[in-house]
Amino acid sequence: MNSKYLICVLGPTAIGKTSLSIKLAQAYQTHIISADSRQFFREMYIGTAAPEPVELKAAPHHFIHHKSIEEAYSVGDFQREALEKIDQLFKDHSILILAGGSGLYVKSILEGLDDFPDVDPSIRQDLNNIHAQQGLLPLQEKLRGLDPATYSRIDIENPHRVIRALEICIGTGKPYSSYLQKGRLSRNFSVIKIGLTAPREEIYSRINKRVDLMTKAGLAEEAKRLLPYKHLNALNTVGYKEMFAYLEGEYTLEQAVEEIKKNTRRFAKRQLTWFRKEEDIHWFPHNSPLEDILKFINNRISGQGQEGV
Repeated sequence: MNSKYLICVLGPTAIGKTSLSIKLAQAYQTHIISADSRQFFREMYIGTAAPEPVELKAAPHHFIHHKSIEEAYSVGDFQREALEKIDQLFKDHSILILAGGSGLYVKSILEGLDDFPDVDPSIRQDLNNIHAQQGLLPLQEKLRGLDPATYSRIDIENPHRVIRALEICIGTGKPYSSYLQKGRLSRNFSVIKIGLTAPREEIYSRINKRVDLMTKAGLAEEAKRLLPYKHLNALNTVGYKEMFAYLEGEYTLEQAVEEIKKNTRRFAKRQLTWFRKEEDIHWFPHNSPLEDILKFINNRISGQGQEGV
């Protein structure tokens, strides 16, 4: 049994992962590793709901605003850097907190990345051309036909993810999903997964309120500063895409805000679909007393707890 524990705080956007992570880090006097792929970039603050300065001071955080949107940063880069940081921190701490809603980034830390073969680069270029000329819909439909399992699991509103899956399907003649790791890599730490959830209507209400707060905080102004960089992959994400459309006259501000709410709700639904497939997450209502969650974690560490369901 490993004597080091990585406590993962998981769940959909706006559910309260940041708040719980800080409380757990304070309780165990430890550090937080962020696995939120949108919060890596220092130029993206309002639209990613990054932790406030007071929250960052409340507990040590890592992988928040440590990169620029102009830097290439892949899930493989994150996996390598995060595992190095985790190994370093475990020298002085027996418990660390991993927090985030980016399922693939969490998976890279806990299980490792899947091994995909190289494919002809011209395939990606062809798919990029289709996207530029016809939009995302034909690529989504093609992926649904070639690999329905992947279509139902990934963020199909993210062109990068859709094109990546399609290039593997086309370049290898096999579904992208067939290359996903069936086994798990061993890690030198034990994992305890805590999931936060709520009735779907409450999750959606929390999302709507968050988007309203982002709008009041100046999301449109932030998007205006970032408009010259809208072609970068980091900005091809909910909150910024819709505001770019507003700034270019495609939407009114009110329409852009409603689109952000709608697309964020869809994103939360996909997050829940991803995490619900993991049988070892122990789910708590988002407003559970901290004492209940600490008791569960301590019981697991002491060997008295049961596997989460």
